[in-house]
Amino acid sequence: MVRVLFVCMGNICRSPTAEGIFRELLRREGLEEAVETDSAGTHGYHVGRPPDPRAQEAAARRGVDISDLRARAVDSFDFEAFDYILAMDEANLEWLRAEAPSAAHERIRPLLDYARRHDATEVPDPYYGGRGGFEHVLDLVEDAAQGLLEAMRREHGLAASPRQ
Repeated sequence: MVRVLFVCMGNICRSPTAEGIFRELLRREGLEEAVETDSAGTHGYHVGRPPDPRAQEAAARRGVDISDLRARAVDSFDFEAFDYILAMDEANLEWLRAEAPSAAHERIRPLLDYARRHDATEVPDPYYGGRGGFEHVLDLVEDAAQGLLEAMRREHGLAASPRQ
């Protein structure tokens, strides 16, 4: 089992969106039994809350349901438990590296390192903006999710489970 953690600041916009998009991609590819996903925030502002309604609506327009996700904060166990710890932006990347033991640093990366079509380096926080910001987040995350899955196939030899 390969484990992936998506991280933003509050865990109600970007990281649950990334988790939902990647979870749906895994489901479509028959890999949901091979990869475990989760998301968390570097700050505990919204612990226990569902994703922002605008994030849920934007994801739903693309056929992805993230309504079951609940915000949580990153904890020290995450640095041991996850094979990939993927930050949405530089500030959260720096926070993760400051909090993580040095042995975990190689597993902490920007999510957009995996993007293939976009050259952005950060997934911008759409919280204080309008609908377009949530759509832009989805565009970036969908691109990076595809690249991440390709990398995981190479690195871990992931193959789809036979469908029943």
